[in-house]
Amino acid sequence: MKKICPSAIEAEVVETVTLTQLSRSCAVPADRILDLVEHGILEPAEGAPRSGADWRFHAVSLTRATAALRLSRDLGVNLRGVALILDLLDDRDRLARRLHRYEAGMRR
Repeated sequence: MKKICPSAIEAEVVETVTLTQLSRSCAVPADRILDLVEHGILEPAEGAPRSGADWRFHAVSLTRATAALRLSRDLGVNLRGVALILDLLDDRDRLARRLHRYEAGMRR
Protein backbone atom coordinates (compact mmCIF):
# COMPACT_ATOMS: atom_id res chain seq x y z
CA MET A 1 0.00 0.00 0.00
CA LYS A 2 1.18 3.51 -0.80
CA LYS A 3 1.32 6.05 1.99
CA ILE A 4 -0.61 9.29 2.04
CA CYS A 5 1.33 12.38 2.91
CA PRO A 6 -1.04 15.06 4.24
CA SER A 7 1.29 17.81 3.11
CA ALA A 8 1.59 16.48 -0.44
CA ILE A 9 0.08 18.73 -3.09
CA GLU A 10 -0.76 15.91 -5.47
CA ALA A 11 -2.75 13.00 -4.06
CA GLU A 12 -1.44 9.53 -4.63
CA VAL A 13 -3.75 6.79 -5.79
CA VAL A 14 -4.25 4.38 -2.90
CA GLU A 15 -6.67 1.59 -2.31
CA THR A 16 -7.18 1.98 1.43
CA VAL A 17 -5.99 4.17 4.27
CA THR A 18 -5.75 3.46 7.97
CA LEU A 19 -7.77 5.24 10.62
CA THR A 20 -4.62 7.11 11.65
CA GLN A 21 -3.85 8.19 8.08
CA LEU A 22 -7.43 9.36 7.56
CA SER A 23 -7.52 11.34 10.79
CA ARG A 24 -4.14 12.94 10.04
CA SER A 25 -5.17 13.84 6.50
CA CYS A 26 -8.33 15.48 7.83
CA ALA A 27 -6.41 17.12 10.71
CA VAL A 28 -8.82 15.76 13.32
CA PRO A 29 -8.45 13.26 16.16
CA ALA A 30 -9.25 9.63 15.38
CA ASP A 31 -12.26 9.91 17.70
CA ARG A 32 -13.83 12.39 15.27
CA ILE A 33 -13.48 9.85 12.43
CA LEU A 34 -15.05 7.22 14.70
CA ASP A 35 -17.99 9.61 15.22
CA LEU A 36 -18.42 9.77 11.43
CA VAL A 37 -18.49 5.96 11.29
CA GLU A 38 -20.98 5.79 14.16
CA HIS A 39 -23.36 8.09 12.27
CA GLY A 40 -23.04 6.14 9.02
CA ILE A 41 -21.14 8.89 7.21
CA LEU A 42 -18.09 6.70 6.66
CA GLU A 43 -17.81 2.95 6.43
CA PRO A 44 -14.70 0.87 7.01
CA ALA A 45 -13.56 -1.18 4.02
CA GLU A 46 -15.03 -4.67 3.71
CA GLY A 47 -13.33 -7.27 5.83
CA ALA A 48 -12.17 -4.66 8.34
CA PRO A 49 -11.82 -5.90 11.91
CA ARG A 50 -14.43 -4.87 14.44
CA SER A 51 -11.95 -2.73 16.34
CA GLY A 52 -11.82 0.89 15.20
CA ALA A 53 -8.06 1.13 15.76
CA ASP A 54 -7.45 -1.45 13.02
CA TRP A 55 -10.00 -0.16 10.52
CA ARG A 56 -9.05 0.60 6.95
CA PHE A 57 -11.06 2.92 4.73
CA HIS A 58 -11.34 3.25 0.98
CA ALA A 59 -9.32 6.21 -0.21
CA VAL A 60 -12.49 8.00 -1.35
CA SER A 61 -13.41 8.22 2.33
CA LEU A 62 -11.00 11.14 2.55
CA THR A 63 -13.22 13.20 0.24
CA ARG A 64 -16.39 12.24 2.11
CA ALA A 65 -14.81 12.84 5.53
CA THR A 66 -13.52 16.25 4.43
CA ALA A 67 -16.97 17.25 3.17
CA ALA A 68 -18.62 15.99 6.37
CA LEU A 69 -16.21 17.83 8.62
CA ARG A 70 -16.59 21.01 6.58
CA LEU A 71 -20.41 20.87 6.81
CA SER A 72 -20.18 20.32 10.54
CA ARG A 73 -17.55 22.96 11.21
CA ASP A 74 -18.49 25.72 8.77
CA LEU A 75 -22.27 25.41 8.77
CA GLY A 76 -22.84 23.93 12.23
CA VAL A 77 -24.76 20.94 10.85
CA ASN A 78 -25.00 18.08 13.34
CA LEU A 79 -23.75 14.64 12.27
CA ARG A 80 -27.24 13.30 11.57
CA GLY A 81 -27.80 16.24 9.23
CA VAL A 82 -24.39 15.74 7.64
CA ALA A 83 -25.22 12.09 6.92
CA LEU A 84 -28.52 13.10 5.30
CA ILE A 85 -26.94 15.86 3.20
CA LEU A 86 -24.15 13.61 1.92
CA ASP A 87 -26.59 10.81 1.11
CA LEU A 88 -28.80 13.23 -0.83
CA LEU A 89 -25.78 14.57 -2.72
CA ASP A 90 -24.73 10.99 -3.56
CA ASP A 91 -28.26 10.25 -4.82
CA ARG A 92 -28.25 13.41 -6.92
CA ASP A 93 -24.90 12.50 -8.47
CA ARG A 94 -26.05 8.94 -9.17
CA LEU A 95 -29.24 10.18 -10.82
CA ALA A 96 -27.33 12.75 -12.88
CA ARG A 97 -24.99 10.02 -14.17
CA ARG A 98 -28.00 7.83 -14.99
CA LEU A 99 -29.71 10.68 -16.85
CA HIS A 100 -26.53 11.41 -18.77
CA ARG A 101 -26.28 7.76 -19.87
CA TYR A 102 -29.96 7.80 -20.86
CA GLU A 103 -29.58 10.99 -22.88
CA ALA A 104 -26.45 9.66 -24.56
CA GLY A 105 -28.39 6.52 -25.58
CA MET A 106 -31.23 8.64 -27.02
CA ARG A 107 -28.80 10.50 -29.30
CA ARG A 108 -27.65 7.32 -31.03
